[in-house]
Amino acid sequence: MIGHLYNVVIDCPDPDELAGFYEKLLSLSRQPDTGEFVVLENEAGVAMVVFQRVNDFRAPRWTESEHPQQMHLDVMVADLDKAEAQVLALGATLLEGSDKPIGYRVYQDPVGHPFCLITPEGAGI
Repeated sequence: MIGHLYNVVIDCPDPDELAGFYEKLLSLSRQPDTGEFVVLENEAGVAMVVFQRVNDFRAPRWTESEHPQQMHLDVMVADLDKAEAQVLALGATLLEGSDKPIGYRVYQDPVGHPFCLITPEGAGI
């Protein structure tokens, strides 16, 4: 083993706003922040995701190499339809070309980062 996952750092134009979306999506809690960085932690107090302000942020575009993804998360869910309704209500968008296969669907967060909702069937579990 070389190391272990410490954090996922996501570039964005407004860390406070985007952290609010992921705080609800991933059931994480917010640590006190500086405005330039917002850290979300799990129930044990371990930092899981960091949102970093980038002033010249360029939103990624699904499947376009000129605007790379910059990151992507897989979020395990029990029911795709129910989870889809919830993430859409939070401000996510189902991406064109996702074609809603059984097992996973691809969305973008409010500033354009793609993420997948997956079920055990989609993960091969």
